[in-house]
Amino acid sequence: MDKLKKITGKQLFLPIFCMFLVMAANIIYDVACGNFALNFFTISIRNGVLYGRLIDILNRGSEIAILAIGMTLVVSASAGTDISVGSVMSLAASFCCMLLAGYGVSSTTDLAVPLLVGVLGGILMGCVCGAFNGTLVAYLNVQPMVATLILYSAARAIGLLLCNNLIVYVRNDSFKFFGGYLGFIPTPIVIAAVCVVVMALLLKKTALGLYVQSVGINKKASRIAGLNSSKIIFVCYLVCGLMAGISGIVASSRISSADSNNIGLNYEMDAILAVALGGNSLGGGKFSLAGSIIGAYTIQAITTTLYALGVSTDVAPVFKAIIVIVIVMIQAPPFKAYMKRRAARKALAKGGAAA
Repeated sequence: MDKLKKITGKQLFLPIFCMFLVMAANIIYDVACGNFALNFFTISIRNGVLYGRLIDILNRGSEIAILAIGMTLVVSASAGTDISVGSVMSLAASFCCMLLAGYGVSSTTDLAVPLLVGVLGGILMGCVCGAFNGTLVAYLNVQPMVATLILYSAARAIGLLLCNNLIVYVRNDSFKFFGGYLGFIPTPIVIAAVCVVVMALLLKKTALGLYVQSVGINKKASRIAGLNSSKIIFVCYLVCGLMAGISGIVASSRISSADSNNIGLNYEMDAILAVALGGNSLGGGKFSLAGSIIGAYTIQAITTTLYALGVSTDVAPVFKAIIVIVIVMIQAPPFKAYMKRRAARKALAKGGAAA
């Protein structure tokens, strides 16, 4: 019993448990349909690339996983959320495609500038947006949701202006690489893995992770202890913008275009949910990057499962919202406290009966 309590008390227990629940639902569905081969776990190679539902989850969930990295730091340090990441994705994608195609050009197969210039330009645009949000929150003390609401509303419109109110298509094989395949592995999976590994090493091998958590727990105490709280919060928003820029490049590469109205649409909500599902407190402080990544892929697994069950794209968000509400409620501190009290009452009752 003590071992079980230790396991269930781990921060990563609930995110992993929720992921297993989604997988179990797929297994039950496959068995109920008489498909004992379990299609959900089947991975094969078709046309020289990896194919399967798990691969699709890892591939399609890459953008959310990348966004969850930056969102985790923002939530931990500032006890607030960046609701602009979806729009910043769109702006970064629009700026990248505008550079590659040339201003006013709606479709091209030849690049106007080298690919590296366009990609770095899009990522830099994400960093600029992150710096803007960070300045408002860290140095002007604007409430995070209000500060990021500015770009949430304006970034897509700016992207449309950059693209001259056009959907810019970049039909170039080199640009398609970021949303395509690296050998037989989907490139977005590799990009997400690199981002996670680099950030994990940065947080573990440097004092950044400790500083972020310290500022999130008590900003004033951290400043008294000698930490530059404002700079740390600014860096977190800068990283969040960087991740949004990278996600925007991947998203636009998938469709070989910059669709300012649809790229990153509602992704900010999924990124916030990924942090919550990862067992992280939205009130700031201690965080688990691994939990957020698991949460991101859990959200994508729910979406993929619903589509596999034949749920339409219009109805799927309803079921998805219900599932997420249940998962978040399970992780809520009041629910955990209630379960502890209930367990204590049962133990007391057993002790009394034994006596």
